Amino acid sequence: MPYIIDGKAISAQIKEELKTEVTAMKERGIVPCLAVIQVGNDPASSVYVNNKKKACAYIGIESLAYELDECTTQQELVSLIEELNQNEKVNGILVQLPLPKHIDEDTIIQTISPKKDVDGFHPMSVGNMCIGSKGFLSCTPAGIIQLLKRSGVVIEGKECVIVGRSNIVGKPMALLLLRENGTVTVAHSRTKDLKEITNRADILIVAIGKPKFITADYIKEGAVVIDVGIHRNAENKLCGDVDFEDVKEKVSAITPVPGGVGPMTIAMLMENCVEAVR
Repeated sequence: MPYIIDGKAISAQIKEELKTEVTAMKERGIVPCLAVIQVGNDPASSVYVNNKKKACAYIGIESLAYELDECTTQQELVSLIEELNQNEKVNGILVQLPLPKHIDEDTIIQTISPKKDVDGFHPMSVGNMCIGSKGFLSCTPAGIIQLLKRSGVVIEGKECVIVGRSNIVGKPMALLLLRENGTVTVAHSRTKDLKEITNRADILIVAIGKPKFITADYIKEGAVVIDVGIHRNAENKLCGDVDFEDVKEKVSAITPVPGGVGPMTIAMLMENCVEAVR
């Protein structure tokens, strides 16, 4: 059996470290504060928002919740963000995506002050990541780096393949692996001979959005596999982009779904909130 990379345990460890740091901040009269904005009541978004609020409460970060009606206009949302940008009490601003279709996500992301962009989506945050400057890191890729490091997986000199090129996972993941001296290939829906490329990977990160797409014939013997996908199968059970049962005998380490990458995204959001105060 492979080593199961336990995202729940590692995220709990990070949250404990942050809790200690926040307690020390409060003793100096500093209270970190995150503003969370949700437009509409998409059920999945509501679950994510509640999980973020719980994490804030546990660590000791104050959270301000703004639950806006589905009919909120783009200008109303922009005005709220601009108000929070000016509020010195607020260290981080998070707008839960996706937004209703009548609101342009890029405009909203760019309205958030880069100093409060705890999701790491602002073009300035992305630019800082590209050139290796200090700034907020995209939460899911930063969480994956922590999963690898805290599980004793060496990235330097390894052949790293990412399947998926999204702005939220694939592209920032490539940049962070390069920063750790990995040799990086990004594959995607137009890639030819995908199996040939993934079979070279010492570290394979899959964020393709297709349930159980990656089977054993895509994987090199002894590879480390990180599964970013999350889906419900025909039996209504959660599964990832990787067929766990099919690949488990071939890999040296793998993240489960659920309990792998998911908890790390929220842990790294909390890390960014504390970083905003630092």
